[in-house]
Amino acid sequence: MKRIKLIVAYDGTNYSGWQVQPNGETIEGVLNRTLSGLLHEEIKVTGASRTDAGVHSLGNVAVFDTDTRIPPEKIAYALNPFLPDDIVVQDSCEVSGDFHPRHCDSRKTYEYKILNRTFPLPTRRLDTYFLYGKLDVERMQAAGDYLVGIHDFKSFCSANTAVETTVRRIYDLQVERQGEVITIRVTGSGFLYNMVRIIAGTLIQAGRGELEPEEMREILEARDRKAAGPTAPAHGLTMTGIDFL
Repeated sequence: MKRIKLIVAYDGTNYSGWQVQPNGETIEGVLNRTLSGLLHEEIKVTGASRTDAGVHSLGNVAVFDTDTRIPPEKIAYALNPFLPDDIVVQDSCEVSGDFHPRHCDSRKTYEYKILNRTFPLPTRRLDTYFLYGKLDVERMQAAGDYLVGIHDFKSFCSANTAVETTVRRIYDLQVERQGEVITIRVTGSGFLYNMVRIIAGTLIQAGRGELEPEEMREILEARDRKAAGPTAPAHGLTMTGIDFL
């Protein structure tokens, strides 16, 4: 028995998130079913990040145990022809039997992309959130700076989220504009349910002048979901990768 690590990229548009659900197709469900058919054994993958419905990824990490004789580095090549076009395994390799992608210290990076122009672009409708009215990127960055470090992010997660603690560490938060696309890039030790999307929604308010950047300190201290901005739509969010420490 060996443990295999996969790096999985996907367009989450047509899926009900990563985690298997009784109703609705999921990334995890497709991988389990396709791997089981390919390897002729029951496979259940464990993912590093349980992305929400509609969220994309360039490099989610999943592991599974198998008795297959296929060389670990060849599993990606064998698997991809049987996967739908919107899920592609980027790499496969063997890892130690005690490697668990959710229990290891890691840095996860997410990008939230905003298409900021007068009219939408059909070709960017699935991976950016369209917003009319110019956003002030400097104000958004100034607001985001207050979130860097170790904080209680209870104001930035969905109400009634069941976790032991809402304290998380953000290593870096950058807001950049390239032409008509604004990218909010956040790297952290881990994220609460809808945390990045709520951060994005709150930074958008700052960019519109609806709140002052320094109000972010008060939002953090409130520890109340109602204090932060709206949850930005899922389709603008992409998990770009995970670095294990």
